[in-house]
Amino acid sequence: MADKKLPFLMYKNKPLVRVGDTLYYGNMSDKYVIQMQVEGSKKQGKLNLADKIIVNLMYTDPELKSRAKVVKKSEKHGLYNAMDIGSIWLERALSD
Repeated sequence: MADKKLPFLMYKNKPLVRVGDTLYYGNMSDKYVIQMQVEGSKKQGKLNLADKIIVNLMYTDPELKSRAKVVKKSEKHGLYNAMDIGSIWLERALSD
């Protein structure tokens, strides 16, 4: 079986990538990206659903230190709320 690169999951024409309990939304080649860290979850039936999520609007510049990269930060309950605010922040930041 040949190795094939799978395309990223897309949301509003931007990639959404999961690495463990962290999700990244946006293109790393752009000036900004959204980072969402799942801090807590709740059980619903057989599924664990993300409940407490820290949303960060961050610079993608690798030369900056971790704390200097964060432009905005918020805590949201539920993935939908985190994605909603994250996509708004990213659109506004990239339009400037």
